[in-house]
Amino acid sequence: MASAERAADTFPRLLLQHAKWRDKHPALREKDLGIWQTWTWAEVAAEVRRLAAGLHRQGFKRGQHLAIVGDNRPRMYFAMMAVQALGGIPVPLYQDAIASEMVYVFHNAEIEYAIVEDQEQVDKLLEVREQHPALQHIYYDDPRGLRHYVHPGLLSYEDLTRLGQELVSAQPRFVDEEIALGSADDVAALFYTSGTTGKAKGVVITHRALIASAQAYAELEKLSAYEDVLAYLPLAWIGQNLFSYAQALWCGFTVNCPESAATVAQDMREIGPTYYFAPPRVFEGLLTQVMIRMEDAGTLKRRMFHYFMDVARRVGGDILDGKPVAGGDRFKYALGNLLVYGPLRNMLGMSRVRVAYTAGEAIGPDLFSFYRSIGINLKQLYGSTETCVYVCVQPDGQVKSDTVGPPLAGVELKIKDNGEILLKTPGLLREYYKNPEATAEVLDADGWYHTGDAGYLDNDGHLKIIDRANDVGKLADGTLFAPKYIENKLKFFPHIKEAVAFGHGCEQATVFINIDFEAVGNWAERRGLPYAGYIDLAGKPEVLELIADCVAKVNADLAADPKLGNSQIHRFLVLHKELDPDDDELTRTRKVRRRFIQDKYAVLVDALYGGKSEQFIETQVKFEDGRTGKIGATLKIRDAKTFAALDRAA
Repeated sequence: MASAERAADTFPRLLLQHAKWRDKHPALREKDLGIWQTWTWAEVAAEVRRLAAGLHRQGFKRGQHLAIVGDNRPRMYFAMMAVQALGGIPVPLYQDAIASEMVYVFHNAEIEYAIVEDQEQVDKLLEVREQHPALQHIYYDDPRGLRHYVHPGLLSYEDLTRLGQELVSAQPRFVDEEIALGSADDVAALFYTSGTTGKAKGVVITHRALIASAQAYAELEKLSAYEDVLAYLPLAWIGQNLFSYAQALWCGFTVNCPESAATVAQDMREIGPTYYFAPPRVFEGLLTQVMIRMEDAGTLKRRMFHYFMDVARRVGGDILDGKPVAGGDRFKYALGNLLVYGPLRNMLGMSRVRVAYTAGEAIGPDLFSFYRSIGINLKQLYGSTETCVYVCVQPDGQVKSDTVGPPLAGVELKIKDNGEILLKTPGLLREYYKNPEATAEVLDADGWYHTGDAGYLDNDGHLKIIDRANDVGKLADGTLFAPKYIENKLKFFPHIKEAVAFGHGCEQATVFINIDFEAVGNWAERRGLPYAGYIDLAGKPEVLELIADCVAKVNADLAADPKLGNSQIHRFLVLHKELDPDDDELTRTRKVRRRFIQDKYAVLVDALYGGKSEQFIETQVKFEDGRTGKIGATLKIRDAKTFAALDRAA
């Protein structure tokens, strides 16, 4: 981007610059009915002007909040830009959140306006309005199913932009003049935290903070306007907003929206992104699909895959980092690239990926190494909503499986005596919205942000995250107990979707496990093992034996770790239901609510530590239509195979 363009310090001003300097360059694409539709930067700017003008005619004012609820769609991005153009504050919400979860946000942010995707979201917001009458204006993108809806303040996107076009025609400079009134220190967006440890908090983020983060990553990775990214993650997640919105507006590259969640894999292969971002759960899911396909493959193909994957695990990461590798191994890897790794990257839609990031929570070292070993430049970064993900990242050539890299330029970092990470960063939040007490808890008088994460800097200055500071503990014998580390090792196996480890203050570690229904179902079908559903499959003796083998392999790895050798898993059970955000067991970003689960399933925790071989439990669940019900089962409890520890952790 030319130096003259760098003067833009808000997202609407960045938009106008792209519309001027790269007017015909593709800004957004959307796959609709199997066909990719494209908007250039000039077309995006024109649409944003119409939408902003329409909102103004509807009474929307500078400083007001507007909720945005929907999947990744160009019109949801236009809504973000239009609100910011008027000096308003977009509040993106998780599209799978139920109405009762949204009510708190609408109350807290005093939201009167909302732009949503479709009938499903309209229905939820009409339900929200029953408890939050201040919500007077609801605009929808997709009209299907809404023909006969007659509600005050309900208006289609087309009607809203038609109103805006009338104002634009009469006052062509109106929106541009509103944009000129903006400041880098204006609030760019209000993001609500996932609520892992309590009620969600509104994180107030400025244009300056988000743009600083976007710029830092762009300069590190030498990003240009010719990158292609796939936007498929929730707009409410700071990671998605940074890499598919803030960075797109900083660099001017193209954002591609898939047709639906079900077509992401196919759409990704068609687009071939050059720059990719996903949380660990997405990489876990992709690996599960790979392993399922290999299980279904013929004997020769399966043997070839495992042979070359052994080669990749041994030297693939070194080759990617440009380190010395013996000629024989280079030849084997090159042959593996032709026969296995190249086709595998193509199947994953990652043939053109130049750099890929993962963040959101810790990724298992085994999972991380798998992707790097097949030639995908996957790197870890560290940050949070409160820091605009502006903390640490792994530079090329300095990638380690167990760290998140050194601090980015401009970041100050220090470690408290208890291991908690404190930092100062240009991407720091201004405050928690209308919550000075919570703000004071994380921002001290000297300006240090208290992350709540525990970690340390290694000899190379790389940050290693152990776990949440409040979750790291010790077993009764003093052994370090890091539950997230253990859980991530378990989730490397394609048959395990989720795990929750317990052990702080106890004699030994234990774990709840969720099977991956698709992967284990495929495994069972190939063995002629019948099952009636999730509960039946999860309780099969053969499945318990399969999971026991996975646990044993994790214990073997833990035994070789001097610090964690004594925290091996001694007992486990397979839950009768999947942990679910609708049941408050996971956040909307699928982080485990550990303490909630421990309390909810206290009878199972007691059974694990009480030496029982089985335990009956009945659990209340929420269905998609809002109804509740109960499911019950008698769960078998298994002892796990353990190994002599290499050394006893002090």
